[in-house]
Amino acid sequence: MSASTQNPAEQLQQATLALDAVQKALDYSLADLKERSQKADGKISAALLDQHQLVSYDLALSCAEVTGARFAIDYAKRARQASGDPANELTLEERFALLFTAEALQGVRNRLSARPADFGLNDQWLNATVDYPAARQFCLTQLAAERVAELGQLMRAQDGVTGAYLLDGHHEMMRETFRSVAEEVVMPLAEEIHRHDLDIPDAILDQVKELGCFGISIPERFGGIQSDEQEDNLGMIVVTEELTRGSLGAAGSLITRPEILSKALLKGGTEEQKLKWLPQLASGDMLCAVAVTEPNYGSDVANMRLKATRTEGGWLLNGAKTWCTFGGKAGVLLILARTNPDLSLGHRGLSMFLLEKPSYPGHAFEFTQESGGKLGGKAISTIGYRGMHSFDLFFDNVFVPDENMLGGPAGEGKGFYFTMAGFSGGRIQTAARAVGIMQAAYEKALSYSQERMVFGYPIGDYQLTQVKLARMATYLAIGRQFTYSVGRLMDQGEGDMEASMVKFFTCKTAEWVTREALQIHGGMGYAEEVPVSRYFIDARVLSIFEGAEETLALKVIARSLVDNAKSKAEVGG
Repeated sequence: MSASTQNPAEQLQQATLALDAVQKALDYSLADLKERSQKADGKISAALLDQHQLVSYDLALSCAEVTGARFAIDYAKRARQASGDPANELTLEERFALLFTAEALQGVRNRLSARPADFGLNDQWLNATVDYPAARQFCLTQLAAERVAELGQLMRAQDGVTGAYLLDGHHEMMRETFRSVAEEVVMPLAEEIHRHDLDIPDAILDQVKELGCFGISIPERFGGIQSDEQEDNLGMIVVTEELTRGSLGAAGSLITRPEILSKALLKGGTEEQKLKWLPQLASGDMLCAVAVTEPNYGSDVANMRLKATRTEGGWLLNGAKTWCTFGGKAGVLLILARTNPDLSLGHRGLSMFLLEKPSYPGHAFEFTQESGGKLGGKAISTIGYRGMHSFDLFFDNVFVPDENMLGGPAGEGKGFYFTMAGFSGGRIQTAARAVGIMQAAYEKALSYSQERMVFGYPIGDYQLTQVKLARMATYLAIGRQFTYSVGRLMDQGEGDMEASMVKFFTCKTAEWVTREALQIHGGMGYAEEVPVSRYFIDARVLSIFEGAEETLALKVIARSLVDNAKSKAEVGG
């Protein structure tokens, strides 16, 4: 049965069946990888798993795409229900879901069929899953150039809107409020901040502070705007998305560090620490930064070397940290340090500290304590993500009192776990940043495609541009709904794995969408005066921070998938 004779529900059902078949191949590959990575006692060996990094990476990406496709189909169904439209024509949301699912399926097929033995598969497995006729026909139909270009033509009449947001009244009001802030306050300043590498001006900070942005992940009982009964990750996502549409470096990332620190405090802080720090963070009276990454170890948290040595009344910090974003302006630093010098303990020898310091503008600072300890900071010159400045930090006998160890005495050795609690929020927040920057880039590309004349016609009249716009809109819409769906899961106390997946997926996607937006602008896209050049440069950092792409894929997503994989016998043949 061809797509032209199927109603929308039947096409979505065909997409679901194709995903189910591909999922079986992925499940078998994960079972095979688990078998190859097990020690004699049945436990997973990190060293053995690392011998299969390419397979691990491809499986992590494939599972992220399939998960995104399932959320896409669910989104299309909810959008149809919300509209109340009984018509038999495909809705915009259904078109997005079908195209995205077909591209996801094709991507997985390409990876698995290129090296089937690496995934523990053979021709029989491929023929029964990624190559089975109904799945192949689905992809052939949905990926036909004429069909994709038709979606691109539809998008030209949408004025930058990529499907229904499906937010409740509260979150829709948040979205509209911060969209106005992005357009009226952030956008007029964004280019100057980027091109001259300026500090974020008070005009932006004061507006964000006034609207309670810094307290968006902090419960009301601590002065924040989040309900005491339940987290509101979705609210944080919506606000982040809209601010990032204005500027990633000057607005969209302002919530990230309070998000990480507040989650870490709520996870492991003592009641006294929560009462002291959370209200200051929520009001925005005290800006914060996070010092985890080190020069020689990057995201390898277990090998952190910054030393914390006991002294009378507290600890002395010695060593270096890097990529501490907002480290100058911040009045408090959340620092991961090694409190047990025995490196064989790995992450079990790490603790977290809160260090108060003055707020410094500009690109360098030096803070000398009364005790003689010195903290120096120097901003790293970067190609993008300007406004917040990321610092190299140097600790020379910097004193931190006992009461500033996160969790108090009971928190010693638990720094890694508090870090993970903080970064789970940071990952979903980064996915929201990716969506915001994609939205900004897509809007500019769509507008330019209507204006730019080539050989007598707007470039939007040409099929290739229409295909680009269709795919950009699709990945933007599904990236957004993937992020929203994971946010809702996190609000229910679930979704940690999905948060890593959506961060991994949307950040890769943002690089491609901003690249296409720049390409549609041609030579003008390469000019600094045009915002798409900033979007392209800024998007590149998303796959690096809050969990580098490779570390996230190999050490978080793939490891969790393998740990929870069924046996080959359970998957079946």
